[in-house]
Amino acid sequence: MESVEKTLEKNKKQKEFYNTKKKNLPTRLWSFIREKGLKDIRKELGVLQQTYALHREWLGDLSDKKVLDLGCYSGNNLSLYLAKNSASYVGIDLSDKAIEKLNQKLKDIPSAKGLAIDFFSEEFAEGPFDVIYAYGVLHHFKNVDALIDRLQQKLAPNGRIISYDPLKTSYPVWFLRTLYRPFQSDAAWEFPFGRKTFRKFEEAFTIVDQRGVLGTSKWYFLVTLLPLPKKQKEAWGKRAHQKDWERSAQSKRHLFRCMQLNLLLQKK
Repeated sequence: MESVEKTLEKNKKQKEFYNTKKKNLPTRLWSFIREKGLKDIRKELGVLQQTYALHREWLGDLSDKKVLDLGCYSGNNLSLYLAKNSASYVGIDLSDKAIEKLNQKLKDIPSAKGLAIDFFSEEFAEGPFDVIYAYGVLHHFKNVDALIDRLQQKLAPNGRIISYDPLKTSYPVWFLRTLYRPFQSDAAWEFPFGRKTFRKFEEAFTIVDQRGVLGTSKWYFLVTLLPLPKKQKEAWGKRAHQKDWERSAQSKRHLFRCMQLNLLLQKK
Protein backbone atom coordinates (compact mmCIF):
# COMPACT_ATOMS: atom_id res chain seq x y z
CA MET A 1 0.00 0.00 0.00
CA GLU A 2 1.39 3.38 -0.99
CA SER A 3 1.95 5.70 1.99
CA VAL A 4 0.62 9.24 2.15
CA GLU A 5 4.22 10.48 2.22
CA LYS A 6 4.96 8.64 -1.02
CA THR A 7 1.78 10.06 -2.57
CA LEU A 8 2.85 13.58 -1.63
CA GLU A 9 6.28 13.00 -3.18
CA LYS A 10 4.80 11.51 -6.33
CA ASN A 11 2.40 14.44 -6.65
CA LYS A 12 5.38 16.76 -7.06
CA LYS A 13 6.16 14.89 -10.28
CA GLN A 14 2.49 15.02 -11.24
CA LYS A 15 2.55 18.80 -10.74
CA GLU A 16 5.55 19.08 -13.07
CA PHE A 17 3.78 16.88 -15.64
CA TYR A 18 0.65 19.05 -15.70
CA ASN A 19 2.66 22.25 -15.72
CA THR A 20 4.70 21.16 -18.75
CA LYS A 21 2.31 18.66 -20.39
CA LYS A 22 5.33 16.69 -21.62
CA LYS A 23 3.94 13.39 -22.93
CA ASN A 24 5.71 10.58 -24.71
CA LEU A 25 4.44 9.36 -28.10
CA PRO A 26 2.19 6.53 -26.81
CA THR A 27 0.58 8.91 -24.30
CA ARG A 28 0.04 11.55 -27.00
CA LEU A 29 -1.58 8.92 -29.23
CA TRP A 30 -3.83 7.70 -26.40
CA SER A 31 -4.78 11.30 -25.58
CA PHE A 32 -5.60 11.91 -29.25
CA ILE A 33 -7.82 8.82 -29.40
CA ARG A 34 -9.52 9.77 -26.14
CA GLU A 35 -10.04 13.43 -26.98
CA LYS A 36 -10.75 13.19 -30.71
CA GLY A 37 -12.43 9.80 -30.60
CA LEU A 38 -14.28 9.23 -27.35
CA LYS A 39 -15.00 12.91 -26.77
CA ASP A 40 -16.52 13.27 -30.23
CA ILE A 41 -18.63 10.15 -29.66
CA ARG A 42 -19.83 11.50 -26.30
CA LYS A 43 -20.81 14.77 -27.97
CA GLU A 44 -22.63 13.08 -30.87
CA LEU A 45 -24.62 10.80 -28.56
CA GLY A 46 -25.37 13.54 -26.02
CA VAL A 47 -23.35 11.83 -23.28
CA LEU A 48 -21.50 14.96 -22.17
CA GLN A 49 -24.60 17.16 -22.12
CA GLN A 50 -26.55 14.56 -20.12
CA THR A 51 -23.65 14.08 -17.71
CA TYR A 52 -23.26 17.79 -16.96
CA ALA A 53 -27.04 18.16 -16.58
CA LEU A 54 -27.06 15.23 -14.14
CA HIS A 55 -24.24 16.76 -12.11
CA ARG A 56 -26.11 20.07 -11.86
CA GLU A 57 -29.22 18.18 -10.74
CA TRP A 58 -27.17 16.34 -8.11
CA LEU A 59 -25.62 19.62 -6.91
CA GLY A 60 -29.04 21.10 -6.16
CA ASP A 61 -29.30 24.43 -4.35
CA LEU A 62 -25.78 25.60 -3.51
CA SER A 63 -26.70 28.98 -2.02
CA ASP A 64 -25.76 27.89 1.52
CA LYS A 65 -23.11 25.34 0.56
CA LYS A 66 -19.32 25.37 0.82
CA VAL A 67 -17.90 23.68 -2.28
CA LEU A 68 -14.53 22.12 -3.04
CA ASP A 69 -13.68 21.72 -6.73
CA LEU A 70 -11.02 19.02 -6.43
CA GLY A 71 -8.34 18.76 -9.11
CA CYS A 72 -10.09 21.34 -11.27
CA TYR A 73 -6.99 22.42 -13.24
CA SER A 74 -7.82 25.84 -14.76
CA GLY A 75 -11.54 25.16 -14.48
CA ASN A 76 -13.76 22.33 -15.68
CA ASN A 77 -17.16 22.59 -17.34
CA LEU A 78 -18.96 23.38 -14.06
CA SER A 79 -16.29 25.35 -12.16
CA LEU A 80 -17.75 28.79 -12.84
CA TYR A 81 -21.27 27.50 -12.16
CA LEU A 82 -20.09 26.21 -8.78
CA ALA A 83 -18.27 29.46 -7.98
CA LYS A 84 -21.18 31.71 -8.92
CA ASN A 85 -23.92 29.71 -7.20
CA SER A 86 -22.33 28.52 -3.95
CA ALA A 87 -21.92 30.36 -0.66
CA SER A 88 -18.19 29.61 -0.79
CA TYR A 89 -16.03 28.01 -3.47
CA VAL A 90 -12.47 26.67 -3.35
CA GLY A 91 -10.87 25.16 -6.45
CA ILE A 92 -7.62 23.28 -5.92
CA ASP A 93 -5.09 21.72 -8.27
CA LEU A 94 -1.43 20.73 -8.17
CA SER A 95 -0.59 22.99 -11.11
CA ASP A 96 0.18 26.58 -10.08
CA LYS A 97 0.02 27.65 -13.73
CA ALA A 98 -3.49 26.26 -14.05
CA ILE A 99 -4.65 27.85 -10.79
CA GLU A 100 -3.32 31.22 -11.94
CA LYS A 101 -5.65 30.95 -14.95
CA LEU A 102 -8.54 29.84 -12.73
CA ASN A 103 -8.11 32.81 -10.42
CA GLN A 104 -8.31 35.13 -13.41
CA LYS A 105 -11.73 33.64 -14.16
CA LEU A 106 -12.77 34.00 -10.51
CA LYS A 107 -11.52 37.56 -9.98
CA ASP A 108 -15.02 39.08 -9.91
CA ILE A 109 -16.45 36.47 -7.51
CA PRO A 110 -15.42 37.46 -3.96
CA SER A 111 -16.59 34.18 -2.41
CA ALA A 112 -14.42 32.07 -4.73
CA LYS A 113 -10.70 31.31 -4.92
CA GLY A 114 -8.26 28.86 -6.43
CA LEU A 115 -5.36 27.28 -4.56
CA ALA A 116 -2.33 25.49 -5.98
CA ILE A 117 -2.02 22.85 -3.28
CA ASP A 118 -1.94 19.10 -2.71
CA PHE A 119 -5.21 17.65 -1.36
CA PHE A 120 -3.18 15.55 1.10
CA SER A 121 -0.97 18.41 2.28
CA GLU A 122 -1.28 19.54 5.90
CA GLU A 123 -1.18 23.09 4.52
CA PHE A 124 -4.59 22.51 2.98
CA ALA A 125 -6.62 23.49 6.03
CA GLU A 126 -9.83 24.56 4.25
CA GLY A 127 -13.05 22.75 5.09
CA PRO A 128 -15.22 21.01 5.96
CA PHE A 129 -17.12 21.12 2.67
CA ASP A 130 -20.76 20.40 1.96
CA VAL A 131 -19.95 19.34 -1.60
CA ILE A 132 -16.78 17.95 -3.16
CA TYR A 133 -16.89 18.01 -6.95
CA ALA A 134 -14.27 15.68 -8.44
CA TYR A 135 -14.47 15.55 -12.23
CA GLY A 136 -11.92 13.04 -13.54
CA VAL A 137 -9.88 13.13 -10.32
CA LEU A 138 -10.48 10.25 -7.88
CA HIS A 139 -8.77 7.70 -10.13
CA HIS A 140 -5.49 9.63 -9.77
CA PHE A 141 -4.88 8.16 -6.29
CA LYS A 142 -3.27 4.74 -5.89
CA ASN A 143 -3.98 4.48 -2.15
CA VAL A 144 -7.78 4.40 -2.22
CA ASP A 145 -8.03 3.89 1.56
CA ALA A 146 -6.02 7.05 2.25
CA LEU A 147 -8.09 8.96 -0.32
CA ILE A 148 -11.34 7.87 1.32
CA ASP A 149 -10.02 8.88 4.76
CA ARG A 150 -9.06 12.31 3.44
CA LEU A 151 -12.43 12.78 1.74
CA GLN A 152 -14.17 11.86 4.98
CA GLN A 153 -12.05 14.43 6.86
CA LYS A 154 -12.93 17.17 4.40
CA LEU A 155 -16.66 16.45 4.17
CA ALA A 156 -19.17 18.11 6.48
CA PRO A 157 -21.87 15.89 8.07
CA ASN A 158 -24.13 14.55 5.29
CA GLY A 159 -21.72 16.08 2.79
CA ARG A 160 -21.77 14.83 -0.78
CA ILE A 161 -19.22 13.88 -3.44
CA ILE A 162 -19.96 14.08 -7.16
CA SER A 163 -17.40 12.27 -9.28
CA TYR A 164 -16.70 11.18 -12.84
CA ASP A 165 -13.96 8.63 -13.50
CA PRO A 166 -12.88 5.94 -15.98
CA LEU A 167 -13.65 2.28 -15.36
CA LYS A 168 -11.46 -0.67 -16.31
CA THR A 169 -14.08 -3.33 -15.55
CA SER A 170 -15.07 -3.97 -19.18
CA TYR A 171 -12.78 -6.69 -20.57
CA PRO A 172 -12.00 -4.96 -23.91
CA VAL A 173 -11.12 -1.73 -22.06
CA TRP A 174 -9.02 -3.62 -19.48
CA PHE A 175 -7.15 -5.37 -22.32
CA LEU A 176 -6.37 -2.13 -24.17
CA ARG A 177 -5.30 -0.35 -20.99
CA THR A 178 -3.04 -3.28 -20.05
CA LEU A 179 -1.30 -3.09 -23.44
CA TYR A 180 -0.90 0.68 -23.18
CA ARG A 181 0.14 1.02 -19.53
CA PRO A 182 3.85 0.06 -19.87
CA PHE A 183 4.28 2.97 -22.31
CA GLN A 184 2.09 5.51 -20.45
CA SER A 185 4.01 8.58 -19.23
CA ASP A 186 1.40 9.38 -16.55
CA ALA A 187 0.88 5.80 -15.35
CA ALA A 188 2.11 6.62 -11.82
CA TRP A 189 -1.11 8.53 -11.09
CA GLU A 190 -3.65 6.83 -13.37
CA PHE A 191 -5.72 4.11 -11.73
CA PRO A 192 -9.12 3.63 -13.40
CA PHE A 193 -11.76 2.17 -11.10
CA GLY A 194 -11.97 -1.61 -10.81
CA ARG A 195 -14.53 -3.61 -8.87
CA LYS A 196 -12.40 -3.54 -5.73
CA THR A 197 -12.12 0.27 -5.79
CA PHE A 198 -15.86 0.59 -6.38
CA ARG A 199 -16.59 -1.68 -3.40
CA LYS A 200 -14.38 0.44 -1.13
CA PHE A 201 -16.34 3.58 -2.00
CA GLU A 202 -19.59 1.63 -1.65
CA GLU A 203 -18.60 0.57 1.89
CA ALA A 204 -17.35 4.00 2.96
CA PHE A 205 -20.21 6.14 1.60
CA THR A 206 -23.87 5.85 0.74
CA ILE A 207 -24.23 5.61 -3.03
CA VAL A 208 -27.21 7.86 -3.71
CA ASP A 209 -27.00 7.42 -7.49
CA GLN A 210 -24.72 5.90 -10.10
CA ARG A 211 -24.63 6.17 -13.88
CA GLY A 212 -22.32 4.48 -16.34
CA VAL A 213 -21.63 5.67 -19.88
CA LEU A 214 -20.10 4.02 -22.94
CA GLY A 215 -21.22 0.49 -22.17
CA THR A 216 -23.04 -0.94 -25.19
CA SER A 217 -22.65 2.49 -26.80
CA LYS A 218 -18.84 2.23 -26.80
CA TRP A 219 -19.23 0.12 -29.95
CA TYR A 220 -20.72 3.12 -31.74
CA PHE A 221 -17.33 3.85 -33.31
CA LEU A 222 -17.61 0.52 -35.21
CA VAL A 223 -21.23 1.20 -36.15
CA THR A 224 -20.13 4.48 -37.77
CA LEU A 225 -18.04 2.43 -40.23
CA LEU A 226 -21.07 0.55 -41.56
CA PRO A 227 -22.55 1.55 -44.93
CA LEU A 228 -25.75 2.90 -43.37
CA PRO A 229 -27.35 6.37 -43.31
CA LYS A 230 -25.80 8.62 -40.67
CA LYS A 231 -29.15 9.23 -38.97
CA GLN A 232 -29.71 5.50 -38.61
CA LYS A 233 -26.27 5.01 -37.05
CA GLU A 234 -26.75 7.94 -34.67
CA ALA A 235 -30.17 6.62 -33.69
CA TRP A 236 -28.60 3.27 -32.73
CA GLY A 237 -25.89 5.02 -30.72
CA LYS A 238 -28.36 7.18 -28.81
CA ARG A 239 -30.57 4.18 -27.99
CA ALA A 240 -27.51 2.27 -26.78
CA HIS A 241 -26.42 5.22 -24.64
CA GLN A 242 -29.87 5.56 -23.06
CA LYS A 243 -29.82 1.85 -22.29
CA ASP A 244 -26.44 2.26 -20.57
CA TRP A 245 -27.71 5.29 -18.67
CA GLU A 246 -30.86 3.62 -17.35
CA ARG A 247 -29.58 0.08 -16.68
CA SER A 248 -26.36 1.16 -14.98
CA ALA A 249 -28.39 3.03 -12.34
CA GLN A 250 -29.93 -0.26 -11.21
CA SER A 251 -27.41 -2.93 -12.16
CA LYS A 252 -23.74 -3.11 -11.20
CA ARG A 253 -23.37 -5.83 -13.81
CA HIS A 254 -24.29 -3.36 -16.54
CA LEU A 255 -22.37 -0.55 -14.83
CA PHE A 256 -19.18 -2.60 -15.01
CA ARG A 257 -19.61 -2.97 -18.78
CA CYS A 258 -19.22 0.79 -19.11
CA MET A 259 -16.05 2.79 -19.71
CA GLN A 260 -16.84 5.73 -17.43
CA LEU A 261 -18.67 6.20 -14.16
CA ASN A 262 -20.70 8.97 -12.51
CA LEU A 263 -21.19 8.68 -8.74
CA LEU A 264 -23.20 10.63 -6.20
CA LEU A 265 -21.88 9.72 -2.75
CA GLN A 266 -23.04 10.87 0.66
CA LYS A 267 -21.18 10.77 3.96
CA LYS A 268 -22.70 8.21 6.31
